[in-house]
Amino acid sequence: MKIVFLDAKTIGEDLDLSGYEQLGEVVKYGFSTKEQAAERTKDADVIILNKVPVNEETIGGAEHLKLVCVTATGTDNLDKDYLEKRGIAWRNVAGYSTETVAQHTFALLFYLMEHLPYYDTYVKSGKYMDDVLFTHFEKAFHELNGKTWGIIGMGTIGRRVADIAGLFGCHVIYYSTTGKNQQKDYERADWDTLLTKSDIISVHAPLTDATLGLINAEAFAKMKRSAIFINVGRGPIVVEQDLYEALENGEIAAAGLDVLKEEPMSKENPLAKIKDSNKLLITPHIAWASVEARTRLMKIIEEQIKEFFHL
Repeated sequence: MKIVFLDAKTIGEDLDLSGYEQLGEVVKYGFSTKEQAAERTKDADVIILNKVPVNEETIGGAEHLKLVCVTATGTDNLDKDYLEKRGIAWRNVAGYSTETVAQHTFALLFYLMEHLPYYDTYVKSGKYMDDVLFTHFEKAFHELNGKTWGIIGMGTIGRRVADIAGLFGCHVIYYSTTGKNQQKDYERADWDTLLTKSDIISVHAPLTDATLGLINAEAFAKMKRSAIFINVGRGPIVVEQDLYEALENGEIAAAGLDVLKEEPMSKENPLAKIKDSNKLLITPHIAWASVEARTRLMKIIEEQIKEFFHL
């Protein structure tokens, strides 16, 4: 069996993938263009990829291909009709990053909520050495206890965030983007209620027709001026120009993002103009990427290959 990794760098270079070598010949490519993928898949039995498109153009010459494994939950890059026509199976992985995405959600929140960039800079600048008080009160912050946390997208990750927020004493409400999600342990709110009542709003929804551009100027205008907005779902759910204007005009207090409309970040992204880390924190799509989550991901795929080939 020949296993080909088409974009191995997308899972990092610090993982132990030696288990795959027990299954057959393993070839790893850091990245692959469509043209390179077409050549590199010709004699593959299994291909493992994250972002590379899988269609007739890229795997049309892969006569031995039997299984396509995606190192992610989303499978928008797969032409499933073509795979079905060819009799090629595909697998993806769900649930591997729940803990780490929930953890990163709170990392973003506390960085902004407690004005950590300001206080870190204050101390490192030497100003604390010359102060007369042992406490510096310049940037007031509040307890998370008693705050209302609004969740958009109450799937596995959204529920985990809700559970943790509850331990901090938050009142959790959620909005169902499909209109079908019912969580008996949490209060379902309509759209306007979630926007107007929440002190923290976090997005954990997938990108669908219903969520594309959902967080726009109208939504920001309804939020509290003290609200902190967090997006660890998908970038296009937020209209980035509208978020830029909401932050600049003080319609909301701060925003923490791990996802953007275009990744890597476009030079034309209006959010690039905001340099104040007390107002905006952007991380480069790393919420899913703890060592444990990536290890779990690749172990699941290894087991999927074993199961498929009855190894």
